[in-house]
Amino acid sequence: QVQLVESGGGLVQAGDSLRLSCVVSGRTFSRLVMGWFRQAPGKEREFVAGISWSSSTTYYADSVKGRFIISRDNAKNTVSLQMNSLKPEDTFVYYCAARDGSRIYSKRTEYDYWGQGTQVTVSS
Repeated sequence: QVQLVESGGGLVQAGDSLRLSCVVSGRTFSRLVMGWFRQAPGKEREFVAGISWSSSTTYYADSVKGRFIISRDNAKNTVSLQMNSLKPEDTFVYYCAARDGSRIYSKRTEYDYWGQGTQVTVSS
C-alpha cells in the first residue's frame, strides 16, 4: 500500500517562506514521478510543480515559477516544495502526488497516488 504523508503547512504572512515535505512509503520512490498540486474549496485541483526520477527535470506552473522550488531526496523517500515570497493567492490545500512512469504531467488524472493534503494560509 502506497502512502504519501505531507507536512509543513501553516499560517504565514505575505512575503514569508514555507517548506512542505512529503514522505512516501510502499513503493520504489526512485521510480516515481512526483508532483505537488493545490486546491481551493469548490475549485479544481491545480498543478504546482513536478520532478522526474533523478531530479534532472522539473516543471512549474507559471503562477509559482521563480518563487517555488521542488526537490527530492531518493535516499529519504522525500519530495519537498520550498515556497518563497508567498502571496495571499497561494492560500490552498497542498497535495503531494506520485505517478508510476517516467514523464511529468500537469493533469491530476495522470497521478496514481495522493497524500491527504496540508493547508497553507498566507495572510496579507
